[in-house]
Amino acid sequence: QVQLVESGGGLVEVGGSLRLSCAASGSLFSINAMGWYRQAPGKQRELVAAITSADSTNYADSVKGRFTISRDNAKMTLYLQMNSLKPEDSGVYYCNLRGTRFPGGHENAYWGQGTQVTVSS
Repeated sequence: QVQLVESGGGLVEVGGSLRLSCAASGSLFSINAMGWYRQAPGKQRELVAAITSADSTNYADSVKGRFTISRDNAKMTLYLQMNSLKPEDSGVYYCNLRGTRFPGGHENAYWGQGTQVTVSS
């Protein structure tokens, strides 16, 4: 079973920074991509940033230049460095992993339970 545990959320003032972490555990044959999503109250979950197995990254337009996604393969940990935070960055941030558990197996998507980020103005 694959588990994702996020940490690093909290309350921060406008312009501040936070670093989110997502620790993955369990048996995986391959990790195709990992990413961060967020969901604000009353809104749909949206992609914030993603990184593929080839280290290709993708960011939402709203966070480009402010957020940086990275990962430590040895620790199976995903990070999101968030700088110059704005109130609209507030929400629950979820870690996502897409991978296979067996050679030739189909891709599964796994989610963490989320960590709250609140940016106060």
